[in-house]
Amino acid sequence: MRKDDNFYMELALEEAYKAYQIGEVPVGAVLVNEDGEVVGRGYNRTIIDNDPTSHAEVVAMRNAGIAMNNYRLVNLDLYVTLEPCMMCCGAIIHARLRKVIFGAYDKKTGACGSVFDLITDPKHNHKVTCLSGILEQECSSLLSEFFKNRRKCKKEGIDWQEECLKTRSSLKKI
Repeated sequence: MRKDDNFYMELALEEAYKAYQIGEVPVGAVLVNEDGEVVGRGYNRTIIDNDPTSHAEVVAMRNAGIAMNNYRLVNLDLYVTLEPCMMCCGAIIHARLRKVIFGAYDKKTGACGSVFDLITDPKHNHKVTCLSGILEQECSSLLSEFFKNRRKCKKEGIDWQEECLKTRSSLKKI
């Protein structure tokens, strides 16, 4: 049975906490089918994977593709804690996702309306709908806390990734 958007965004936030705990930018994503089943999960892994494409959205799509044995992810909805960038929007369109639901707006690289509106450009051969601002405060707060701690560590000469590992038990639980 399908649950509400807040439920799935909380699952995406759980993925984002995993990224935070390993010193990655805390972005998480889940892919949900029409029956409400989560078929893919992901969190940012760019540093740990040494892969600039390992954004939460792409990792979740890779996992869903493996689970479904198909690169076309038709009729899936993506819940992600941060507005997707241009790279992720391109992958979303190619995968044929149905809908993107995001929490926090990305005022620097957002491609779902904040900076660019790539996701809904009418020139694309596939139309993706977009819904924004779901649990926006929770998603934004996690990112703000992460970057505040990262700047503090940098200022004090502390390895911020190591500090994330030390302080992971103090992270709030959903």
